Amino acid sequence: MNKTSDINIRVTLNESKHPEKIQWHADDSGVEGLHESKAMILSLWDDKAASSMRIDLWTGDMMVADMQRFFYETLSTLADTYKNATNDESLSNELKKTANLFAQSNPQEIK
Repeated sequence: MNKTSDINIRVTLNESKHPEKIQWHADDSGVEGLHESKAMILSLWDDKAASSMRIDLWTGDMMVADMQRFFYETLSTLADTYKNATNDESLSNELKKTANLFAQSNPQEIK
């Protein structure tokens, strides 16, 4: 028997339809209630259209330094995922180099 797990995302918008609050909950998170976030990047592969569908959101109070760290960590983990999925260590290393550009732009915040 296959197991399912639901992941729910709730976005509160202001009058201009910009995100004010991003909350999420996953059945398997082990924590009750909603978790709050300042930004999210969601990418899904549509096999029929052979393209990705994306949702990129951030709240108005997301600090630039936090966004730099968010991109650094996102690109670093994408590089790891890419390497695991394709065994292409060379391109994975290039993605890591790109991620490191974000670390260099704000070295005191990213370590």
